[in-house]
Amino acid sequence: MVKLTKKDFQDYFVKFVAECFATCILILIGEGGIANYKFARQPTHSTLPISLSFAVGVYSALMIAGSISGAHLNPAVSISLLTIKKMKPIQCLFYVVGQILGAFFGAVLVYTVYRNQFNEFDGGIRQMTGPNGTADIFFTMPGKGISYFNTFIDQVISTSLLMIYIMAITHKKNHLISEVAKPFAFVLIIIGITSAFSVNAGAALNPVRNHFDLTGFQRDFFEI
Repeated sequence: MVKLTKKDFQDYFVKFVAECFATCILILIGEGGIANYKFARQPTHSTLPISLSFAVGVYSALMIAGSISGAHLNPAVSISLLTIKKMKPIQCLFYVVGQILGAFFGAVLVYTVYRNQFNEFDGGIRQMTGPNGTADIFFTMPGKGISYFNTFIDQVISTSLLMIYIMAITHKKNHLISEVAKPFAFVLIIIGITSAFSVNAGAALNPVRNHFDLTGFQRDFFEI
């Protein structure tokens, strides 16, 4: 049985709060970028504005929580570090729960900010897919004609690329980049991956973006 000391709990709780708040900021800026893109009815099909929004969201989150928790922001990152014993199981649990809650709060804020735009876009009748669908603001889904196997391969490759990059950048023997430049390096990889792997399944690199549909939540529970 793993014993959790008071000191450990305090340390994990502080990092839990940091992960929660930083992930909230990431989702707020990133999904806000998606909502702005959709509701502005952009004539171009370029998703670069969305990629930039998530990249800036990651940079902002790193500035907020990087010195406190390392700003994992993503269960895939925390669980990967757990598998190589760079995190303890209970510590990882605190991180993942914080990230999930933070993502939910961020999505709630996006919905709150754009509530009138939702009603203007779909006439107050929430739809997941179709011309007036808005669920894709809050989570990713396969593109038209894309099989589940294809999306599986897409996610394995894109998430593996992200994790390889993170491990390489943060390795103690990597002297090619300074600590100051690392946040900018993460910005570039997010822009690169989301620009290169967004058509198949929306470049769903972060599981916390895919756990809840606020459009359905609002329709079924709030009825506003």
